[in-house]
Amino acid sequence: MIYDLIIIGAGPAGITASVYAARKKMNFLVISKDIGGQAAWSGDIENYTGYQFVTGPELAAKFEQHLRKYDFVLKEQEEVREVKKETDVIIVKSNKGTYQAKTLIIASGKRSRELNVKGEKEFKNKGLTYCATCDGPLFSGKDVAIIGGGNSSLDAALQLIKIAKRIYIINISSGLAGDAVMLDKVLGNEKVKVFNNSSVTEILGDKFLSSIKIKTQEGQEELLVSGVFVEIGLNPNSEFAPSLERNELGEIKVNFHNETNIEGIFAAGDVTNVPEKQIIIAAGEGSKAALSAFGFLARKR
Repeated sequence: MIYDLIIIGAGPAGITASVYAARKKMNFLVISKDIGGQAAWSGDIENYTGYQFVTGPELAAKFEQHLRKYDFVLKEQEEVREVKKETDVIIVKSNKGTYQAKTLIIASGKRSRELNVKGEKEFKNKGLTYCATCDGPLFSGKDVAIIGGGNSSLDAALQLIKIAKRIYIINISSGLAGDAVMLDKVLGNEKVKVFNNSSVTEILGDKFLSSIKIKTQEGQEELLVSGVFVEIGLNPNSEFAPSLERNELGEIKVNFHNETNIEGIFAAGDVTNVPEKQIIIAAGEGSKAALSAFGFLARKR
């Protein structure tokens, strides 16, 4: 079967693209490792229109509920390995199958960037994690460290303030950066201690993580912690489409119509070079991409 459209990813961009494609009566397929994407990792959300306050998992659940209202093919827990175009057909290969379509929307989002320090791989899921929303409750009443100094780090801190005993923030820059409201809440909490101009050099432990070594302006220091949350940014999931034009960060370049450099292939959300990585922006980009794909097919007919 050749679908009208294949959508890779089911985060805010992919889900919104799916809703628009369904309403346009397109014959489409969605391939995704999970449902909800990065939205499901977020803590408290106070800037998504229509919700004065909602948690990331709650919003992701609303997205999924909306998505499943429509009748279409959904391939869950599949990972795309290759995308290529042959004549007028786009071929998408995953770890479980090969699919064909007339158009494609890549909304595969981003994944957590790793520290690449000694002990990181050994203690992954043994005290070291990349998701405060997922694993924060495991560290109730314990001392933890957050690595990073941006909004994702602040979001993790705000979640852990409610759970952990003490929170160390290890920030490589001279000061934390992020939304002013979040900064005020984090820096004003007595549980939090910030190490600026500092970096992690080693993760230590036995069966489970027990401490980290950090390099500060004053020298080396070891912090006794039960948990480490890595929040140093994200890498775009774009490696499976090497023929698409990307920027220096690996983000897929798109124009105002979400078109890539290959006709019939569109991209939306955090995997693209669109500035400002926000849930509401990703959702809007997903709707644009679906409308562009629909318009492309209409012109072809």
